[in-house]
Amino acid sequence: MDQKPQKHTAVIRNTLPLKGQRVLDVGCGSGGLVRFMTREGARVTGLDTSENQLARANAAPPAGDEDYISGAGQDLPFEDGTFDAVVFFNSLHHVPTGVQAAALTEALRTLKSAGEVYILEPLAEGAFFEMMRPIEDETDVRASAYEAILAAANNPAISEHRELSYNAPLRYENFEACRDEIIAVDENRRPLVEAQGENLRKAFELAANFEDNSYHFASPSRLNLLRKK
Repeated sequence: MDQKPQKHTAVIRNTLPLKGQRVLDVGCGSGGLVRFMTREGARVTGLDTSENQLARANAAPPAGDEDYISGAGQDLPFEDGTFDAVVFFNSLHHVPTGVQAAALTEALRTLKSAGEVYILEPLAEGAFFEMMRPIEDETDVRASAYEAILAAANNPAISEHRELSYNAPLRYENFEACRDEIIAVDENRRPLVEAQGENLRKAFELAANFEDNSYHFASPSRLNLLRKK
C-alpha cells in the first residue's frame, strides 16, 4: 500500500476522466461526490436506496445539473450504454452480498464501450475500522465485495483491470459529526450507536489523531478500475 496519504478527490482526478462525461454514482449518499464530479465537468446522476440520504442530497445547494434518483445497484433503471463511468464509492460492500456480482454486471450493462467502473472500497483494517467493529463488523461484506470485483475483472467484457491501494485522510470536527455520519449511512445502526454511548466517544478519541482542532484518521482504501471493451 502507498503509505503517503492521498485524498480521494485527487485519486479520482488522476484516474477517471470527468469533463464532459456522463457518470452514475451508485450509493451516492448525501451527494458530496456527485457535486464534486459535477464541478469537475461531468453530468452526474446519483442513485441511492435511502430516502433520507436522497433528501439530504436534494437539499444541498446544487453544483450544476446533477440529479438524484431512488434505486438499487443490482437493478439499475437505465438503458444499455448510457454512461461513460459508473462509480461505487464506499458503496459496493453495502449492496447485499448475494447481489454484489449482479450490481457490477448491471454497471457493465449500462456502460458505453470503453467506459469504466470505478470501485473504491475501504479495507477491513485501521483504527477507524476497529472503532466501528462494535457497531458493525464489515470484515465479511468487504471481503465479499472484493471477490465480486475480482470475478467481474475476469468477465470477457472487461479489457483492463487496474488496482491501487492507498491511505485516505479522514477528518471530523468532533465526535458528534462522526456519530451522525455513521447513522446517516445506515439508519439501522442508530440503536447500536446509542447503546455504545460514551464508550464510542472514548474509542473515537483514542483512535483519532487530534490536531488543528479536529480529529484525523488514515483510511486504508483500495481502488479497482474496470474498463469495458
